[in-house]
Formats: sequence, structure tokens, C-alpha cells
Amino acid sequence: MFLRPLLFALIGLAVASRLVPHPPNFVFLGALGLFAGCHFRGAWAVLAPLAALGISDLIGQVAGLRGMGFYQPVVMLAVYTGVAASGLIGRALRNCQSVPRVASASLACSVTFFLLSNLGVWASGAYSAGPTGLIACYTAAIPFFGYTLAGDLFYSAVTFGSLAVARVCGPVRLRRLAVARG
Repeated sequence: MFLRPLLFALIGLAVASRLVPHPPNFVFLGALGLFAGCHFRGAWAVLAPLAALGISDLIGQVAGLRGMGFYQPVVMLAVYTGVAASGLIGRALRNCQSVPRVASASLACSVTFFLLSNLGVWASGAYSAGPTGLIACYTAAIPFFGYTLAGDLFYSAVTFGSLAVARVCGPVRLRRLAVARG
């Protein structure tokens, strides 16, 4: 539906959301995946958030930014899988982007990322093997989930809301301009 310049601008905004000071996980990655999955065709639905994550991790690695860059491979695989899932979840919004559906998809995106990324942390050996370690891992991550959810909801509201406003206001402005030039 959209042109590549918009896609690249959104990827740039997602990279910037990771580079500027922010609460942990309050970034534009999940919402970018939802939006790309809904509005872009082909592999870009999944590649857009992965590109933003990869570019920002590379910048973080080179610049030595705390909390960014390359880290334990099992955890990275889980994090990247969780981010890629947002693009797949966004495909469910292609035919209907109502507020409840976008909010539900945003929640699904946050939960999926939480489950996959923390499963990766546990599988990397950061916690003891077995159910006790897994429960401890997920319990320790609960505060981060709140930020992930808030970020996904906020950025989804901004992106999908901006498009909805543009769809409503754009044609009106064009009609007014045509009447004025009359």
C-alpha cells in the first residue's frame, strides 16, 4: 500500500526510539511490526522491525551503548524471533484496523515478545534449569513487560491513529483546495 520511503522512515524512527533515552523496552519495534504486517506486502512485514533492531544493535555495538549491541546468541535469537512475530501478528489487521483490534494485536505482540525473549534468557543458562528457574526468569521480567506493553500500545496508537486521521482529513483538504481554486 505504501511506498518504500515511508517504510525506511518508519525503520529510522524505530532505530531512533532505541537510541534516545527511554524506559526499558518502551520502543517502536512491536508497533512497527504490527504496522508493517498490516500495510506492507511480502517479507517487509517481518523485515522492517528486524532491520530496525539489527541497525540499532549494530550502532549500539559500535558506539558502546549500554544495553544495546550484540549479546548472548540464544537470547538474541529469541529477541529477534519475538520482534519478527510482531510483523506476523500485524497481518491479522489487514482487513480491519478498528481500535479494539489494534489494541488486541498490540497486547498479543507484547505478550509474544515477553514469552519468547524471556524463554531465550532462561534457555541461555541465566537461570537454573527446570520449572523453578523458568518461573524465576519470567517473574524477574514482569516490570519490563509493563514498559513493553505501554510502548507497543503508545506507538500503535500513534501509527495507526495517524493513518486514520490522514485518511479522514486528507480527502477533505484536497476537496477544499479544489473548491478554492475552483
